[in-house]
Amino acid sequence: MTAEQSNTTHFGFKTVDEGEKAGMVHGVFSRVASKYDIMNDLMSMGIHRIWKDAMMDWLAPRPGQKLLDVAGGTGDVAFRFLERAPGATATVCDMTESMLLAGQTRAEANDMAQRLDWIVGDAMALPFADNSFDTYTISFGIRNVTRVQDALDEAYRVLKPGGRLMVLEFSQIPNELMQKVYDLYSFNIIPVMGQIVANDRDSYQYLVESIRKFPDQETFLAMIRKAGFEQASYRNLTMGIAALHSGWKI
Repeated sequence: MTAEQSNTTHFGFKTVDEGEKAGMVHGVFSRVASKYDIMNDLMSMGIHRIWKDAMMDWLAPRPGQKLLDVAGGTGDVAFRFLERAPGATATVCDMTESMLLAGQTRAEANDMAQRLDWIVGDAMALPFADNSFDTYTISFGIRNVTRVQDALDEAYRVLKPGGRLMVLEFSQIPNELMQKVYDLYSFNIIPVMGQIVANDRDSYQYLVESIRKFPDQETFLAMIRKAGFEQASYRNLTMGIAALHSGWKI
């Protein structure tokens, strides 16, 4: 591999310098922050809510735990966690401040203010000490990270021994025909929705392309194991449109 190849990555279907991607992703989410929640409902027809509930069912939050929700945006996962775990606390960490600010305007954020922190930070260089959290979650965010393996390594670092990683991300449908049908919807409908609702077709074109560039379930599972996590496994959701990956720091 040449030096030039090793310093490039993908931004959707484009090849870009690694140093440029974070800023480009930041630009996407800064532009869509005010419409992010409504677009999630429209794009998934509300199914993302079922997926996040399934995430919580498998995660089984316990009272008093400390959650770090990375790329936590507007707080969806953190709110669900705190609802299920009395006395627990959550830190929502995201590189895009406007996403965090949008989350803080939600009613749940006000109700749970004493148990919530909102921190601007990079998944590849988290501003937290080693062994700080009981649980690390990231939902629909890790595919936007410049170096996914670095983010997984950071997750392992900040988790306490016995801590758990849980990743919810769009994935690959094992059935080729169903994948083609899903791609037709994704590439032809979602960018149009983005234009109509958020006045931003390009950002949603990127988001669709980023899904197709993300590793399949088994490849991502191997990356989780490489970071040091044990008892790693995954579950497909809605035929594999999304997947949950879990691992433990033992």
